[in-house]
Amino acid sequence: MTATLIRPLFAPQSTSATLFSNEKIRRAAAREPFSVIIPTMPLWFTLTLLSAFFLASSDALTKKAVHVHNEYLVTLARILPTLPLFLIPLPFLEIPHLTREFWLCILTGLPLEAVAIFLYTKALKLSPLSLTLPLLSLTPLLLLVVPFLLLGERISPAGSAGVLLIALGGYLLKARRGQDGVLAPLKALAKEKGALCMLGVATIYSFTSTLGKRAIDLSSPLVFAAIYLPLLALFITPFALYKGRGELREIVRNGTVRASLLPALFYALQALTHVFAINLTNVAYMIAVKRLSLLFGVIYGRYLFQEQGGILATLIMLAGVCLIVIGG
Repeated sequence: MTATLIRPLFAPQSTSATLFSNEKIRRAAAREPFSVIIPTMPLWFTLTLLSAFFLASSDALTKKAVHVHNEYLVTLARILPTLPLFLIPLPFLEIPHLTREFWLCILTGLPLEAVAIFLYTKALKLSPLSLTLPLLSLTPLLLLVVPFLLLGERISPAGSAGVLLIALGGYLLKARRGQDGVLAPLKALAKEKGALCMLGVATIYSFTSTLGKRAIDLSSPLVFAAIYLPLLALFITPFALYKGRGELREIVRNGTVRASLLPALFYALQALTHVFAINLTNVAYMIAVKRLSLLFGVIYGRYLFQEQGGILATLIMLAGVCLIVIGG
């Protein structure tokens, strides 16, 4: 009875190769703890860093765009131009047999992802960034549990500690000190609708990331992206057009399309690197490292929006990254 209760909802493929690779890294680190980090940097880590950079770049440019344009139309315009990047190669890809489990992951994840996108937009509009973005750091914490329940993924003690440090550093990085201190984002849940929306986003992302990982296991990164992103666009287009109906006639002349081109390019690049990276490692590790986008966001915030970031929080996040790479 106990075995039945804890059996993963989606049975994963063999992880022996990943475990073997991690074991090789640990042995090498034991022999040469300092020189091993750069030579054996995992491919998933490099791809995830790129994904984090591209995401932060897209978010920073989107923030500038929504300041003067309809946020729903900007969100839609950020996603639609990315579709050719994934649809054009589709006829040339070797498409495996797509099982019922694959479509279950897709059809379960799509409405959740669409809701998360609009909750994210609503959160940015309703509440200050200092009360909303820190709550995204809760996603790695949830990913310590959700992938185990759905996929049976297990995380090492060092990897778990690394995820916790990244979550803590990410929270502190954006939680500004004020009258309520660093607990302000958590206290805001009781009175700020935007903070509550972002909590919903963090929770949803823990499930959509896990479902996406399983769908990729059952197909391939490019096949998944070529199916998932167009369907996601179909989900969000009607609602975005309805919410932005007042500006539809002016969408080209008022600069909305032009302001969305660069965010769209970076969004496409982050999606491409994301699907390849998450296919190579545990969901919790990949998403935790991707939260380094907050660090890149601090850099953008300093130079584009004259915002300030925390050195201590940065060091905490980097310590978490080292634990994941060496002991994860």
